[in-house]
Amino acid sequence: MNLPNRITLARIFMIPVMMVFLLVDFDMYPSPIQIGDYTLPYNQLIGAIIFIIAASTDGIDGYIARKHNLVTNLGKLLDPLADKLLITAVLVSLVEMGSIPSWIAVIIVSREFAVTGLRQIALLDGSVVAASAWGKIKTIVQIVAISLLLLNNFPFAFIGIPMDTILIWLATLITIYSGIDYFVKNKHLLTQTKA
Repeated sequence: MNLPNRITLARIFMIPVMMVFLLVDFDMYPSPIQIGDYTLPYNQLIGAIIFIIAASTDGIDGYIARKHNLVTNLGKLLDPLADKLLITAVLVSLVEMGSIPSWIAVIIVSREFAVTGLRQIALLDGSVVAASAWGKIKTIVQIVAISLLLLNNFPFAFIGIPMDTILIWLATLITIYSGIDYFVKNKHLLTQTKA
């Protein structure tokens, strides 16, 4: 197994560890991190760090695979699977924690399934649906929004700007738009018939 695939597998293995830290109260220390009105439990901080590390490995494994000609079928399967598992797991955790409403998680996860389905149809047709600019923007905004939510809006909590809320709403809107964009640009895949 090559290095990019090992990095991708490491990202997958980080997911349950992240969820344990986010959803289980370990009472690791007598009290959470507290600065004025700002509070952050230690287990949530560790879960946030794991998420940020896992999310950052996404670009690393792809870069190494392309640069060193290590692209494999296993990597093509694992990389998008790892991305979707990570985002789905953290969104489910955020719903469980009461940080986001469930409908936001459903919209984001549904878009991922829909675009994955579109890509499968394209593969059957012998073509590839490449990542769009809006898809990449969506990923970045989602990761930043989720990171802020996991860190209880640090550092914006100190200046009273609900940046975590603003960005998760923005991420949801971009998610919807990018999903529609994929389908509009590839509608021919859905309407063509096989002879």
